[in-house]
Amino acid sequence: MQMQVKIINQSTNALPEYATSGSSGMDIRAFLAESIDLKPLQRELIPTGLFIELPLGYEAQIRPRSGFAVKQGITCLNSPGTVDADYRGEIKVILINLSDKMVTIQNGDRIAQMVIQKVDQIKWLPVEIINETQRGDGGFGHTGKK
Repeated sequence: MQMQVKIINQSTNALPEYATSGSSGMDIRAFLAESIDLKPLQRELIPTGLFIELPLGYEAQIRPRSGFAVKQGITCLNSPGTVDADYRGEIKVILINLSDKMVTIQNGDRIAQMVIQKVDQIKWLPVEIINETQRGDGGFGHTGKK
């Protein structure tokens, strides 16, 4: 059974949808009155015209599209971006141009993908000692190259 999520689409684009039966992300599109030229290393907040009402205990993750990244050098900053269950504003995507060429973003371009994910909230339990593991405090490349 699929979960139903309320959505308002103020854009001229179709609703986000899964490209295949096995897709976990839905492509979301730019909603622009006029195109935006992204110069190399420039970032821009791109509107989508989408407003959603997620159930408590869920988030929408906004992630880069792999094809957009590899073919044009465009990716999302703050990735994955989180849309909290209690957020009711327009979903916007922070894009950055990591290529060495200017890239034009136009209305309707597929700019990111959205994944709906279950999340749990926790309650901290302050203690004096935590369990040891084989890894311990090793991090940031401690296992070396293999």
